[in-house]
Amino acid sequence: MGAQGTADLDFGAFPGDFQAQVAVTGQAGIVAGSLAEAWLRPVDTADHLADEHMVEDVRIWAGNIVAGTGFTVYGFHDHVQGGTAVKTHGVWKVGWVWN
Repeated sequence: MGAQGTADLDFGAFPGDFQAQVAVTGQAGIVAGSLAEAWLRPVDTADHLADEHMVEDVRIWAGNIVAGTGFTVYGFHDHVQGGTAVKTHGVWKVGWVWN
């Protein structure tokens, strides 16, 4: 049986960054062959409203599974404005699950 939860993905203080990651630990039952998934969860944080979570160009995925420990959630900001990549900042809420 797997697990589910949430985590805070922090791109840092303004102006922020293009990428961020957070380690999900305490997953004693996870094995190397487990499947992990993550997504932006549309809830308010101190930095962003729930609506922003639904429309922002942040790609999320889970990987780097460590058996008996957990995995890593990665986030990349893909927004381009006027031909220039734009950073994001602050904390974004992510949901995750593994099985």
